[in-house]
Amino acid sequence: MENTDNKNDLKRGLQNRHIQLIALGGAIGTGLFLGIGPAAVLAGPSVILGYAIAGIIAFFIMRQLGEMVVQEPVSGSFSHFAYKYWGPFPGFASGWNYWMLYILVSMSELTAIGIYVQFWWPEIPLWASSAFFFVVINMLNLASVKVYGEAEFWFSIVKVVAIIAMIIFGGYLLLSGTGGEQATIKNLWNDGGFFPKGWLSANGTGGYEGLLAAMALIMFSFGGLELVGITAAEAENPEKNIPKATNQVIYRILIFYVGALIILFSLSPWKSITDGSSPFVMVFERLNGFQLDFFGQNINFTKLIANVLNVIVLTAALSVYNSSVYSNSRMLYGLAQQGNAPKFLSKLNKNYVPVMAILVSAVFAAICIIINKIIPEQALSILMSLVVSALVINWLMISYTHIKFRKAHQSQKTKFPSFLYPISNYICLFFLAGILIVMWLTGLKMSVELIPIWMLFLYGCYYLIQRKK
Repeated sequence: MENTDNKNDLKRGLQNRHIQLIALGGAIGTGLFLGIGPAAVLAGPSVILGYAIAGIIAFFIMRQLGEMVVQEPVSGSFSHFAYKYWGPFPGFASGWNYWMLYILVSMSELTAIGIYVQFWWPEIPLWASSAFFFVVINMLNLASVKVYGEAEFWFSIVKVVAIIAMIIFGGYLLLSGTGGEQATIKNLWNDGGFFPKGWLSANGTGGYEGLLAAMALIMFSFGGLELVGITAAEAENPEKNIPKATNQVIYRILIFYVGALIILFSLSPWKSITDGSSPFVMVFERLNGFQLDFFGQNINFTKLIANVLNVIVLTAALSVYNSSVYSNSRMLYGLAQQGNAPKFLSKLNKNYVPVMAILVSAVFAAICIIINKIIPEQALSILMSLVVSALVINWLMISYTHIKFRKAHQSQKTKFPSFLYPISNYICLFFLAGILIVMWLTGLKMSVELIPIWMLFLYGCYYLIQRKK
Protein backbone atom coordinates (compact mmCIF):
# COMPACT_ATOMS: atom_id res chain seq x y z
CA MET A 1 0.00 0.00 0.00
CA GLU A 2 1.84 3.07 -1.25
CA ASN A 3 1.33 6.73 -0.39
CA THR A 4 -1.30 7.35 -3.00
CA ASP A 5 -4.37 9.39 -3.73
CA ASN A 6 -6.52 6.29 -4.12
CA LYS A 7 -9.47 7.10 -1.89
CA ASN A 8 -9.81 3.43 -0.90
CA ASP A 9 -6.35 3.38 0.71
CA LEU A 10 -5.00 4.77 3.95
CA LYS A 11 -2.30 7.40 3.51
CA ARG A 12 1.26 7.12 4.82
CA GLY A 13 1.27 10.22 6.98
CA LEU A 14 3.16 8.97 10.07
CA GLN A 15 6.83 9.95 10.15
CA ASN A 16 9.64 8.23 12.08
CA ARG A 17 9.28 10.56 15.08
CA HIS A 18 5.56 9.75 15.23
CA ILE A 19 6.18 5.99 15.12
CA GLN A 20 8.85 6.19 17.83
CA LEU A 21 6.64 8.13 20.23
CA ILE A 22 3.51 6.10 19.41
CA ALA A 23 5.39 2.95 20.42
CA LEU A 24 6.52 4.67 23.61
CA GLY A 25 3.05 6.06 24.27
CA GLY A 26 1.66 2.54 24.26
CA ALA A 27 4.06 1.58 27.04
CA ILE A 28 3.37 4.49 29.41
CA GLY A 29 -0.19 4.96 30.52
CA THR A 30 -2.75 4.11 33.16
CA GLY A 31 -1.12 0.71 33.77
CA LEU A 32 2.03 2.39 35.07
CA PHE A 33 0.56 5.44 36.72
CA LEU A 34 -2.65 4.05 38.23
CA GLY A 35 -2.59 0.25 37.80
CA ILE A 36 0.55 -0.03 39.90
CA GLY A 37 -1.50 0.80 43.02
CA PRO A 38 -3.55 -2.46 43.18
CA ALA A 39 -0.48 -4.47 42.06
CA ALA A 40 1.66 -2.94 44.84
CA VAL A 41 -1.00 -3.76 47.44
CA LEU A 42 -0.85 -7.41 46.34
CA ALA A 43 2.91 -7.85 45.89
CA GLY A 44 4.77 -5.04 47.64
CA PRO A 45 8.22 -4.17 46.24
CA SER A 46 8.41 -7.48 44.32
CA VAL A 47 6.08 -5.88 41.79
CA ILE A 48 9.28 -4.37 40.32
CA LEU A 49 10.44 -7.87 39.35
CA GLY A 50 6.98 -8.59 37.96
CA TYR A 51 7.17 -5.61 35.61
CA ALA A 52 10.62 -6.69 34.42
CA ILE A 53 9.42 -10.24 33.65
CA ALA A 54 6.23 -9.07 31.92
CA GLY A 55 8.30 -6.55 29.98
CA ILE A 56 10.52 -9.29 28.56
CA ILE A 57 7.43 -11.27 27.47
CA ALA A 58 6.00 -8.11 25.88
CA PHE A 59 9.28 -7.57 24.02
CA PHE A 60 9.22 -11.13 22.63
CA ILE A 61 5.69 -10.60 21.33
CA MET A 62 6.62 -7.19 19.90
CA ARG A 63 9.45 -8.80 17.93
CA GLN A 64 7.14 -11.55 16.68
CA LEU A 65 4.56 -9.03 15.51
CA GLY A 66 7.30 -6.75 14.17
CA GLU A 67 8.66 -9.51 11.93
CA MET A 68 5.24 -10.03 10.34
CA VAL A 69 4.47 -6.32 9.99
CA VAL A 70 7.80 -5.41 8.38
CA GLN A 71 7.39 -8.28 5.92
CA GLU A 72 3.83 -7.22 5.03
CA PRO A 73 2.96 -3.64 6.16
CA VAL A 74 -0.81 -3.73 5.72
CA SER A 75 -3.92 -2.46 7.50
CA GLY A 76 -5.51 -4.78 10.05
CA SER A 77 -2.08 -5.89 11.30
CA PHE A 78 -2.19 -9.23 13.14
CA SER A 79 -5.82 -9.82 12.14
CA HIS A 80 -4.58 -9.88 8.56
CA PHE A 81 -1.82 -12.34 9.46
CA ALA A 82 -4.13 -14.62 11.45
CA TYR A 83 -6.57 -14.57 8.52
CA LYS A 84 -3.86 -15.33 5.95
CA TYR A 85 -1.64 -17.84 7.78
CA TRP A 86 -3.96 -19.46 10.32
CA GLY A 87 -7.45 -19.36 8.85
CA PRO A 88 -10.61 -17.25 8.29
CA PHE A 89 -12.03 -17.66 11.79
CA PRO A 90 -8.77 -16.84 13.64
CA GLY A 91 -8.53 -13.71 11.48
CA PHE A 92 -12.12 -12.80 12.30
CA ALA A 93 -11.75 -13.57 16.02
CA SER A 94 -8.39 -11.80 16.52
CA GLY A 95 -9.62 -8.65 14.79
CA TRP A 96 -12.87 -8.38 16.71
CA ASN A 97 -11.22 -9.36 20.00
CA TYR A 98 -8.65 -6.61 19.47
CA TRP A 99 -11.41 -4.14 18.75
CA MET A 100 -13.28 -5.15 21.90
CA LEU A 101 -10.00 -5.01 23.87
CA TYR A 102 -9.50 -1.37 22.96
CA ILE A 103 -13.11 -0.48 23.55
CA LEU A 104 -12.48 -1.73 27.11
CA VAL A 105 -9.14 0.12 27.24
CA SER A 106 -10.92 3.28 26.10
CA MET A 107 -13.40 2.85 28.93
CA SER A 108 -10.59 2.28 31.44
CA GLU A 109 -8.69 5.37 30.32
CA LEU A 110 -11.78 7.56 30.35
CA THR A 111 -12.47 6.35 33.90
CA ALA A 112 -8.87 7.06 34.93
CA ILE A 113 -9.14 10.56 33.44
CA GLY A 114 -12.07 11.22 35.76
CA ILE A 115 -10.08 9.99 38.77
CA TYR A 116 -7.17 12.30 37.94
CA VAL A 117 -9.46 15.31 37.50
CA GLN A 118 -10.93 14.59 40.95
CA PHE A 119 -7.44 15.07 42.46
CA TRP A 120 -8.06 18.81 42.02
CA TRP A 121 -11.86 18.96 41.88
CA PRO A 122 -13.39 16.07 43.88
CA GLU A 123 -16.87 17.48 43.31
CA ILE A 124 -16.74 16.81 39.54
CA PRO A 125 -18.33 13.39 38.85
CA LEU A 126 -16.38 10.80 36.85
CA TRP A 127 -18.89 10.73 34.01
CA ALA A 128 -18.67 14.48 33.38
CA SER A 129 -14.91 14.67 32.80
CA SER A 130 -15.04 11.37 30.86
CA ALA A 131 -17.66 12.84 28.52
CA PHE A 132 -15.68 16.04 27.93
CA PHE A 133 -12.43 14.33 26.93
CA PHE A 134 -14.35 11.69 24.96
CA VAL A 135 -15.54 14.43 22.60
CA VAL A 136 -12.15 16.19 22.36
CA ILE A 137 -10.09 13.08 21.49
CA ASN A 138 -12.57 11.77 18.92
CA MET A 139 -12.56 15.15 17.19
CA LEU A 140 -8.76 15.01 16.95
CA ASN A 141 -8.88 11.57 15.32
CA LEU A 142 -11.51 12.64 12.80
CA ALA A 143 -9.17 15.33 11.44
CA SER A 144 -6.35 13.28 9.84
CA VAL A 145 -3.78 10.62 10.69
CA LYS A 146 -1.13 13.35 10.85
CA VAL A 147 -3.15 15.23 13.50
CA TYR A 148 -3.41 12.00 15.51
CA GLY A 149 0.32 11.35 15.12
CA GLU A 150 1.21 14.92 16.11
CA ALA A 151 -1.06 14.82 19.16
CA GLU A 152 0.37 11.48 20.25
CA PHE A 153 3.91 12.76 19.67
CA TRP A 154 3.42 15.66 22.11
CA PHE A 155 1.44 13.58 24.60
CA SER A 156 4.34 11.12 24.69
CA ILE A 157 6.99 13.84 24.90
CA VAL A 158 5.28 15.11 28.06
CA LYS A 159 5.27 11.59 29.54
CA VAL A 160 8.91 10.89 28.69
CA VAL A 161 10.18 14.18 30.12
CA ALA A 162 8.02 13.71 33.22
CA ILE A 163 9.22 10.17 33.97
CA ILE A 164 12.86 11.13 33.49
CA ALA A 165 12.40 14.21 35.69
CA MET A 166 10.63 12.13 38.34
CA ILE A 167 13.46 9.58 38.39
CA ILE A 168 16.09 12.34 38.66
CA PHE A 169 14.16 14.28 41.32
CA GLY A 170 13.35 11.12 43.29
CA GLY A 171 16.99 10.06 43.12
CA TYR A 172 18.00 13.49 44.44
CA LEU A 173 15.57 13.20 47.35
CA LEU A 174 17.03 9.81 48.25
CA LEU A 175 20.70 10.73 47.93
CA SER A 176 20.45 14.15 49.57
CA GLY A 177 18.26 13.05 52.47
CA THR A 178 15.73 15.83 51.76
CA GLY A 179 12.98 13.26 51.18
CA GLY A 180 12.61 12.74 54.92
CA GLU A 181 13.47 9.86 57.24
CA GLN A 182 11.06 7.49 55.49
CA ALA A 183 12.80 7.94 52.11
CA THR A 184 15.44 5.21 51.88
CA ILE A 185 16.43 2.43 49.52
CA LYS A 186 15.91 0.05 52.46
CA ASN A 187 12.15 0.38 51.90
CA LEU A 188 12.64 -2.23 49.17
CA TRP A 189 13.27 -4.97 51.74
CA ASN A 190 12.69 -3.57 55.26
CA ASP A 191 8.92 -3.88 55.59
CA GLY A 192 8.36 -7.64 55.27
CA GLY A 193 11.13 -8.22 52.74
CA PHE A 194 11.18 -7.91 48.95
CA PHE A 195 8.43 -10.60 48.76
CA PRO A 196 6.17 -9.55 51.66
CA LYS A 197 2.82 -10.97 50.54
CA GLY A 198 1.81 -14.62 50.21
CA TRP A 199 -1.84 -15.55 49.78
CA LEU A 200 -1.07 -19.26 50.24
CA SER A 201 0.53 -18.76 53.66
CA ALA A 202 -1.48 -18.89 56.87
CA ASN A 203 -0.93 -15.26 57.86
CA GLY A 204 -0.80 -13.83 54.33
CA THR A 205 2.78 -12.63 54.70
CA GLY A 206 6.04 -13.73 53.11
CA GLY A 207 6.26 -15.67 49.87
CA TYR A 208 6.16 -15.39 46.11
CA GLU A 209 2.42 -15.84 45.75
CA GLY A 210 1.71 -12.12 46.11
CA LEU A 211 3.81 -11.46 43.03
CA LEU A 212 1.98 -14.18 41.11
CA ALA A 213 -1.34 -12.68 42.16
CA ALA A 214 -0.25 -9.27 40.84
CA MET A 215 0.92 -10.53 37.44
CA ALA A 216 -2.52 -10.20 35.82
CA LEU A 217 -2.69 -6.53 36.82
CA ILE A 218 0.89 -6.01 35.68
CA MET A 219 0.00 -7.40 32.26
CA PHE A 220 -2.61 -4.66 31.94
CA SER A 221 0.24 -2.14 31.89
CA PHE A 222 1.71 -3.54 28.70
CA GLY A 223 -1.46 -3.53 26.66
CA GLY A 224 -0.81 -1.11 23.82
CA LEU A 225 2.75 -2.06 22.93
CA GLU A 226 1.41 -3.87 19.86
CA LEU A 227 -0.02 -0.55 18.61
CA VAL A 228 3.11 0.02 16.53
CA GLY A 229 1.95 -2.86 14.32
CA ILE A 230 -1.34 -1.11 13.60
CA THR A 231 0.55 1.92 12.22
CA ALA A 232 2.22 -0.14 9.46
CA ALA A 233 -0.20 0.85 6.69
CA GLU A 234 0.22 4.56 7.48
CA ALA A 235 3.93 4.64 8.35
CA GLU A 236 6.54 6.18 6.13
CA ASN A 237 9.31 3.67 5.37
CA PRO A 238 7.95 0.89 7.66
CA GLU A 239 10.89 -1.43 6.91
CA LYS A 240 13.21 1.01 8.70
CA ASN A 241 11.02 2.80 11.25
CA ILE A 242 9.07 -0.11 12.75
CA PRO A 243 12.16 -2.24 13.62
CA LYS A 244 13.76 0.80 15.23
CA ALA A 245 10.70 1.48 17.39
CA THR A 246 10.27 -2.21 18.28
CA ASN A 247 13.87 -2.74 19.39
CA GLN A 248 13.77 0.24 21.72
CA VAL A 249 10.79 -1.09 23.67
CA ILE A 250 12.87 -3.23 26.05
CA TYR A 251 15.09 -0.27 27.02
CA ARG A 252 12.07 1.92 27.61
CA ILE A 253 10.51 -0.72 29.86
CA LEU A 254 13.68 -0.99 31.96
CA ILE A 255 14.02 2.79 32.30
CA PHE A 256 10.42 3.90 32.63
CA TYR A 257 8.94 1.00 34.55
CA VAL A 258 11.68 -0.64 36.56
CA GLY A 259 13.68 2.55 37.17
CA ALA A 260 10.64 4.60 38.14
CA LEU A 261 9.29 1.89 40.44
CA ILE A 262 12.58 1.48 42.28
CA ILE A 263 12.46 5.21 43.05
CA LEU A 264 8.76 5.04 43.96
CA PHE A 265 9.14 2.19 46.45
CA SER A 266 12.26 3.76 47.96
CA LEU A 267 10.67 7.12 48.67
CA SER A 268 7.94 5.74 50.90
CA PRO A 269 7.11 2.39 52.60
CA TRP A 270 5.06 0.26 50.23
CA LYS A 271 2.25 -0.15 52.79
CA SER A 272 1.44 3.55 52.42
CA ILE A 273 0.39 2.93 48.80
CA THR A 274 -3.32 2.36 48.20
CA ASP A 275 -5.28 1.39 45.10
CA GLY A 276 -7.52 4.47 45.22
CA SER A 277 -5.38 6.90 43.21
CA SER A 278 -1.98 7.28 41.58
CA PRO A 279 0.88 6.12 43.85
CA PHE A 280 3.21 8.52 42.02
CA VAL A 281 1.12 11.47 43.11
CA MET A 282 0.53 10.10 46.62
CA VAL A 283 4.20 9.45 47.40
CA PHE A 284 5.35 12.92 46.40
CA GLU A 285 2.39 14.48 48.17
CA ARG A 286 3.38 12.75 51.43
CA LEU A 287 7.04 13.77 51.36
CA ASN A 288 7.67 16.32 54.07
CA GLY A 289 10.15 19.13 54.56
CA PHE A 290 11.28 19.82 50.99
CA GLN A 291 11.09 23.61 50.61
CA LEU A 292 12.46 25.92 47.93
CA ASP A 293 13.45 29.53 48.59
CA PHE A 294 12.62 31.46 45.41
CA PHE A 295 13.33 35.22 45.51
CA GLY A 296 12.53 35.30 49.20
CA GLN A 297 9.37 33.23 48.81
CA ASN A 298 9.28 29.85 50.52
CA ILE A 299 7.66 27.37 48.14
CA ASN A 300 6.44 23.90 49.11
CA PHE A 301 8.18 22.22 46.18
CA THR A 302 6.90 18.76 47.04
CA LYS A 303 3.27 19.87 46.77
CA LEU A 304 4.07 21.50 43.44
CA ILE A 305 5.58 18.24 42.21
CA ALA A 306 2.47 16.31 43.22
CA ASN A 307 0.31 18.68 41.16
CA VAL A 308 2.66 18.48 38.18
CA LEU A 309 2.65 14.68 38.39
CA ASN A 310 -1.13 14.67 38.30
CA VAL A 311 -0.97 16.70 35.08
CA ILE A 312 1.40 14.06 33.72
CA VAL A 313 -0.75 11.08 34.60
CA LEU A 314 -3.75 12.85 33.10
CA THR A 315 -1.73 13.38 29.92
CA ALA A 316 -0.77 9.69 29.93
CA ALA A 317 -4.40 8.60 30.12
CA LEU A 318 -5.36 10.99 27.32
CA SER A 319 -2.49 9.60 25.24
CA VAL A 320 -3.60 5.99 25.62
CA TYR A 321 -7.22 6.87 24.88
CA ASN A 322 -6.07 8.81 21.81
CA SER A 323 -4.21 5.71 20.59
CA SER A 324 -7.17 3.48 21.40
CA VAL A 325 -9.45 5.54 19.15
CA TYR A 326 -6.85 5.35 16.38
CA SER A 327 -6.14 1.62 16.64
CA ASN A 328 -9.79 0.61 16.91
CA SER A 329 -10.75 2.52 13.79
CA ARG A 330 -7.87 0.99 11.78
CA MET A 331 -8.74 -2.51 12.97
CA LEU A 332 -12.37 -2.06 11.90
CA TYR A 333 -11.12 -0.70 8.57
CA GLY A 334 -8.95 -3.81 8.09
CA LEU A 335 -11.81 -6.14 9.08
CA ALA A 336 -14.09 -4.42 6.57
CA GLN A 337 -11.50 -4.91 3.83
CA GLN A 338 -11.31 -8.63 4.72
CA GLY A 339 -15.09 -8.90 4.51
CA ASN A 340 -15.28 -9.62 8.27
CA ALA A 341 -17.04 -6.34 9.09
CA PRO A 342 -19.70 -4.27 7.31
CA LYS A 343 -18.33 -2.64 4.16
CA PHE A 344 -19.37 0.88 5.20
CA LEU A 345 -16.66 0.76 7.90
CA SER A 346 -13.98 1.01 5.18
CA LYS A 347 -15.29 4.42 4.07
CA LEU A 348 -12.60 7.13 4.18
CA ASN A 349 -13.18 10.88 4.32
CA LYS A 350 -11.24 13.45 2.27
CA ASN A 351 -8.34 13.24 4.77
CA TYR A 352 -8.05 9.44 4.33
CA VAL A 353 -9.49 8.79 7.81
CA PRO A 354 -11.92 5.83 8.32
CA VAL A 355 -14.60 8.12 9.67
CA MET A 356 -17.38 5.54 10.10
CA ALA A 357 -15.03 3.17 11.96
CA ILE A 358 -14.15 5.98 14.40
CA LEU A 359 -17.79 6.90 14.98
CA VAL A 360 -18.96 3.30 15.51
CA SER A 361 -16.13 2.67 18.01
CA ALA A 362 -16.99 5.92 19.78
CA VAL A 363 -20.59 4.82 20.29
CA PHE A 364 -19.47 1.68 22.12
CA ALA A 365 -16.76 3.45 24.14
CA ALA A 366 -19.39 5.96 25.28
CA ILE A 367 -20.92 3.16 27.38
CA CYS A 368 -18.09 3.98 29.81
CA ILE A 369 -19.78 7.27 30.65
CA ILE A 370 -22.91 5.34 31.68
CA ILE A 371 -20.82 2.86 33.76
CA ASN A 372 -19.10 5.76 35.54
CA LYS A 373 -22.49 7.28 36.26
CA ILE A 374 -23.92 4.06 37.74
CA ILE A 375 -20.95 2.44 39.56
CA PRO A 376 -18.08 4.99 39.76
CA GLU A 377 -16.31 3.16 42.62
CA GLN A 378 -16.04 -0.23 40.89
CA ALA A 379 -15.75 0.92 37.26
CA LEU A 380 -11.95 0.88 36.88
CA SER A 381 -11.30 -2.48 38.59
CA ILE A 382 -14.04 -4.22 36.56
CA LEU A 383 -12.79 -2.79 33.27
CA MET A 384 -9.15 -3.63 34.04
CA SER A 385 -9.95 -7.30 34.70
CA LEU A 386 -11.87 -7.59 31.42
CA VAL A 387 -9.03 -5.85 29.56
CA VAL A 388 -6.52 -8.41 30.86
CA SER A 389 -8.65 -11.29 29.54
CA ALA A 390 -8.95 -9.75 26.07
CA LEU A 391 -5.24 -8.83 26.11
CA VAL A 392 -4.19 -12.41 26.91
CA ILE A 393 -6.29 -13.71 23.99
CA ASN A 394 -4.76 -11.05 21.76
CA TRP A 395 -1.17 -11.90 22.65
CA LEU A 396 -1.77 -15.67 22.50
CA MET A 397 -3.06 -15.28 18.95
CA ILE A 398 -0.15 -13.06 17.90
CA SER A 399 2.44 -15.52 19.18
CA TYR A 400 0.76 -18.58 17.68
CA THR A 401 0.07 -16.81 14.37
CA HIS A 402 3.76 -15.96 14.20
CA ILE A 403 4.60 -19.68 14.36
CA LYS A 404 2.29 -20.24 11.38
CA PHE A 405 3.85 -17.26 9.61
CA ARG A 406 7.38 -18.56 10.05
CA LYS A 407 6.43 -22.02 8.78
CA ALA A 408 5.01 -20.41 5.65
CA HIS A 409 8.27 -18.47 5.16
CA GLN A 410 10.71 -21.20 6.16
CA SER A 411 12.26 -21.26 2.68
CA GLN A 412 13.21 -17.56 2.82
CA LYS A 413 14.83 -15.13 5.21
CA THR A 414 12.46 -12.46 6.50
CA LYS A 415 13.46 -8.78 6.75
CA PHE A 416 13.21 -8.51 10.56
CA PRO A 417 13.57 -11.96 12.19
CA SER A 418 12.11 -12.30 15.68
CA PHE A 419 14.19 -13.03 18.75
CA LEU A 420 14.87 -16.68 19.73
CA TYR A 421 12.24 -18.24 17.43
CA PRO A 422 10.54 -20.64 18.21
CA ILE A 423 11.69 -20.80 21.86
CA SER A 424 10.42 -17.29 22.60
CA ASN A 425 7.01 -18.22 21.15
CA TYR A 426 6.62 -21.19 23.47
CA ILE A 427 7.83 -19.15 26.45
CA CYS A 428 5.16 -16.54 25.68
CA LEU A 429 2.40 -19.13 25.21
CA PHE A 430 3.32 -20.86 28.48
CA PHE A 431 3.53 -17.56 30.37
CA LEU A 432 0.16 -16.32 29.08
CA ALA A 433 -1.52 -19.63 29.94
CA GLY A 434 -0.05 -19.22 33.43
CA ILE A 435 -1.58 -15.74 33.68
CA LEU A 436 -5.01 -17.26 33.04
CA ILE A 437 -4.44 -19.81 35.83
CA VAL A 438 -3.37 -17.04 38.22
CA MET A 439 -6.45 -15.01 37.32
CA TRP A 440 -8.62 -18.06 38.05
CA LEU A 441 -7.07 -18.46 41.51
CA THR A 442 -6.92 -14.81 42.58
CA GLY A 443 -10.36 -13.28 42.34
CA LEU A 444 -10.57 -12.82 38.56
CA LYS A 445 -12.34 -16.13 37.98
CA MET A 446 -15.22 -14.55 36.08
CA SER A 447 -12.83 -12.86 33.64
CA VAL A 448 -11.39 -16.27 32.73
CA GLU A 449 -14.82 -17.90 32.50
CA LEU A 450 -15.93 -15.22 30.06
CA ILE A 451 -13.16 -16.12 27.59
CA PRO A 452 -14.73 -19.36 26.17
CA ILE A 453 -18.16 -17.66 26.18
CA TRP A 454 -16.69 -14.72 24.25
CA MET A 455 -14.97 -17.01 21.75
CA LEU A 456 -18.18 -19.01 21.22
CA PHE A 457 -20.04 -15.75 20.64
CA LEU A 458 -17.44 -14.71 18.06
CA TYR A 459 -17.70 -18.08 16.34
CA GLY A 460 -21.49 -17.76 16.25
CA CYS A 461 -21.16 -14.35 14.59
CA TYR A 462 -18.60 -15.73 12.15
CA TYR A 463 -20.84 -18.69 11.30
CA LEU A 464 -23.83 -16.43 10.59
CA ILE A 465 -21.74 -14.16 8.37
CA GLN A 466 -20.31 -17.08 6.39
CA ARG A 467 -23.76 -18.61 6.01
CA LYS A 468 -25.11 -15.32 4.68
CA LYS A 469 -22.24 -15.13 2.19
